[in-house]
Amino acid sequence: MRSSVRSISPAKLSAASLLLAAVFSGAAHPSNQAYAQTTPNFGPNVVIFDPSMSGASITNTLTAASNETEFSTNRHAFLFKAGTYNGVSSQVGYYESIAGLGQTPDAVTLNGGGVYIDRTDANGNVTVNFWRSEENLKIVPPPDSPTNPNGPNTNRWAVSQGAAFRRMHIAGDMELTNLYCGYASGGFISDSVIDKQINSCSQQQWYTRNTTMGSWGGSVWNMVFSGDIGAPTQSFPTPPYTTLSSTPVSREKPYLYIDGSGNYQVFVPTLRTSSSGTTWSGGGLGAGYSVSINNFFIAQPSNTADQINSALLSGKNLILAPGIYKLSAPINVTNANTIVLGLGYATLVPQNGTAAITVADVDGVQLASLLVDAGPVKSPVLVQVGSTSGSRVGHQNNPASLNDVFIRIGGATAGTVGTAMEIDSDNVILDNVWAWRADHGNSFGWTVNTAAHGLVVNGDNVTALGLAIEHFQQGEVVWNGNGGETIFYQAELPYDVPNQAAWSNGTANGYPSYTVASTVCSHHGYGMGVYSYFNQGVNIVEDTAIQVPNVTGVNVTDAVTVFLNGSGSITHVVNNQGASVQKGVNPSYLPSYAGNGTCASGGGGGGAVQIDSGSTAAVGTFSADKDYNAGGTYSTTHAIVVPAGDSATQAVYQTEREGVLNYSIPGFTAGSAHTVKLHFAELYFSTAGSRVFNVAINGTNVLPNFDIVKATGAEYTAIVKSFSATANSSGQVVISFTNGTTNQPLVNAIEVQ
Repeated sequence: MRSSVRSISPAKLSAASLLLAAVFSGAAHPSNQAYAQTTPNFGPNVVIFDPSMSGASITNTLTAASNETEFSTNRHAFLFKAGTYNGVSSQVGYYESIAGLGQTPDAVTLNGGGVYIDRTDANGNVTVNFWRSEENLKIVPPPDSPTNPNGPNTNRWAVSQGAAFRRMHIAGDMELTNLYCGYASGGFISDSVIDKQINSCSQQQWYTRNTTMGSWGGSVWNMVFSGDIGAPTQSFPTPPYTTLSSTPVSREKPYLYIDGSGNYQVFVPTLRTSSSGTTWSGGGLGAGYSVSINNFFIAQPSNTADQINSALLSGKNLILAPGIYKLSAPINVTNANTIVLGLGYATLVPQNGTAAITVADVDGVQLASLLVDAGPVKSPVLVQVGSTSGSRVGHQNNPASLNDVFIRIGGATAGTVGTAMEIDSDNVILDNVWAWRADHGNSFGWTVNTAAHGLVVNGDNVTALGLAIEHFQQGEVVWNGNGGETIFYQAELPYDVPNQAAWSNGTANGYPSYTVASTVCSHHGYGMGVYSYFNQGVNIVEDTAIQVPNVTGVNVTDAVTVFLNGSGSITHVVNNQGASVQKGVNPSYLPSYAGNGTCASGGGGGGAVQIDSGSTAAVGTFSADKDYNAGGTYSTTHAIVVPAGDSATQAVYQTEREGVLNYSIPGFTAGSAHTVKLHFAELYFSTAGSRVFNVAINGTNVLPNFDIVKATGAEYTAIVKSFSATANSSGQVVISFTNGTTNQPLVNAIEVQ
């Protein structure tokens, strides 16, 4: 949209609605059309309503914006000043955020149909109703009437992932699908009050947090509640309700409001621990602090990354006005307590293979309401919090938080990535996060929108509240930090796997959707669902949906796997527990998994063991060479090309152990599951066929006739090969290197996670 409407006088609202309708229909923007601008200047795609405006005109404006297509490039934010609005009734469309500017939700009351969503796709379902939000409003649904599309005293919020419903008051019932209960695939409510019943109807999974409700009705596979008042009691799997009486740690999203003097502020809610109910039940803003709009740099899509970073470095916070930001460099947040707040699904798209946004390992940074697209050049990571170098510090009293941060690889635009989001800081809170490797739209396919991981967590004591990760090509979530906790996990495996060989983790079939590293001694997941739909007509198998170490302190409560459609199967739910799901056998519930072994100890960097083969001294987190039984060493000072995101540095690859040899790595629990990463770079030969050898793990040949130069295309070029392995009866992982057709084996580094 290219409307020049923001704060509009009542007399001009009708003309503004006509202008918006003209813009949405493709008409030319009238060059002589002007509307009053007020401070702050949020730019052309933010509309601010006043209660003196007519409900019909507001409805016309909202309705015009609600008709965006799924991958539109337009963005919209609509803000309501405090007061009562009668006769407002409109759908909420793609890339549209609607919010009240009052100090409580009840300060902005919409009487009438309200703002809602019940549209379906061509198949009558709402599984693609993404990227829209409501916040800080009271909606009073009318009784049954021809003008009420939601049904008597009911507000409908028929969404799936990538949507947010926060700090809302529904003075009636609420329904989470369309009028006909079409298929719906999960969503999120927090910090809200629904006076009567929330009816989930056909929602397959849903997470409700710190909300007060009259009652709850409905369930399919995975309904999760934490810190709610009026939630159903724990009963998994019949019905599948996972209910926690409190939320262990949370921090609500910052939001705009207007104070008693007419000044715009951003309110920053405080950290809550072991909480239940809303932040505003006592009236007013609740606990937290306000930041003047004057302390924010309000960016437009025309601003460069350098301009934005200069403002952040000077101490400003950041508001991103609605639009698409094509970034030549990442937005870098380096100051503690910085707020980055997007309006109207502001979208970040890196253009040069960098991250979209990075956050230093500092206290209290908050990223909120952002949409991030992978760009035309592959990025190693799109959103990174913390640093991969140096020791981390604790942030338990003032953690970083990410509220409503959504990531896409493909779908809207061409893009590839290694990891969508990486957390390298401790105590981070992830609150309503969705990472999606596109299965439809533009530029998607197994070799098109490539992406290995949705989320990698290296920090300790990280909490995920409402985590959805879909269609990534290797481990969708890889959790290396200790003390992690996930409440509600929804994942779909990649649809487009062409054959089993293309999706095999060493000797294992497929990749676990959610993997906790073998070094982790404490982790808990609640309400976890993994779903399969292999749609290439090939019987693809995943051995296990969730892989965790079998150690005391690691637990999974209420997990489910589901065969949605297509071909193939998921063999187990957690490790080797839980029944298989496949066509005709569905779903598989596992109410509890509790580890009972002793936690392994080892090296740093998130791996149980990291060995720099051939080195006599530690290099970074890699230890000096150890646990080998034969072979010699070789080294070089030549530069090595190292893949982006590799845990091993150039210095690690500059040494090798060579010859027929074994590594017998001890210290694990017998039968525990691990990932073995073998690092290779050819340091001597320059042509393929000069060195060909074999590698076996615990007696299973995993790399027959391996040729490094053939695999990498060049000398001095690194490659990593990953495999699943199980510790033997002695608690060891044994890696054997034997001669193949030509010359002797080598290895540059080994990791066992």
